[in-house]
Amino acid sequence: MEFLRPASWREALEGKAAHPGATPIAGGTDVMVGINFDHLRPSALLDLTGVPELTGWSEANEALRIGAGLPYTRLINELGDRVPGLAIASRTVGSPQIRNRGTLGGNLGSASPAGDGHPPLLASDALIEVESVRGKRLIPATEFFTGVKRNALAEDELIAAVHLAPATGPQQFSKVGTRNAMVIAMCTFAIALHPDRRQVGTGIGSAAPTPLRAPVAEEFVNAELDWERRRPLAESVAHRFGELVAQAASPIDDVRGTADYRRHALAVMARRTLSWVWHDHCSGRQECA
Repeated sequence: MEFLRPASWREALEGKAAHPGATPIAGGTDVMVGINFDHLRPSALLDLTGVPELTGWSEANEALRIGAGLPYTRLINELGDRVPGLAIASRTVGSPQIRNRGTLGGNLGSASPAGDGHPPLLASDALIEVESVRGKRLIPATEFFTGVKRNALAEDELIAAVHLAPATGPQQFSKVGTRNAMVIAMCTFAIALHPDRRQVGTGIGSAAPTPLRAPVAEEFVNAELDWERRRPLAESVAHRFGELVAQAASPIDDVRGTADYRRHALAVMARRTLSWVWHDHCSGRQECA
């Protein structure tokens, strides 16, 4: 196969335009596994590790722009206080060595239903910045995943960055797997409180053909939470929220777990994480003590 190694973002876009079938590689934590097991045999590899424009982040107009090539370790260390849900999810990715190499852009490019970074992006209303020699566009995270390991990228486009607002309220991420670390998720759940607009965001992973939100659960809990007085969360509300999250999923039976167990786990994770973020939101107020 051909090996393309651009030194700038412009060269990368031109290389992708000239070789639409080229597979981008940044950390290589997914691509090299696929090649080693002969599950992936691209006509060309487009190495993005030498493109400095992809490895940074910036903040402007009350929004963060996280470069697609920023490693998980830097995301955790440098942005953990601004995007706590995404940072928690990033800490569950592989081993320290993989987090030093792996990137959020690579996670999005693979578009696996089990990608740990996807649910927090959904819960935070993230936008995915993609670009080609024809120009750039922003794709809502809710529209980015189009099928199992498929995304909305055109054949000549590359992922440039992720845009999302810094957290205005508590966020959480929960993951169930067959062991505590270095495991593909059986199912995941992310939640983000947005007190400024009195809304709750959700994200479900590894329980449907694509990562997805739970809009019915969101609408229910938005109306039930006492945003004004921040009164304690009723157990019945948390329980119903978990049920609605589980109903939003469409899991399958596979080697990692059954569909029934995934639904049960999602319900438990949803009600627990809702309780955690609401307690954090109410922290220090008499009503929530």
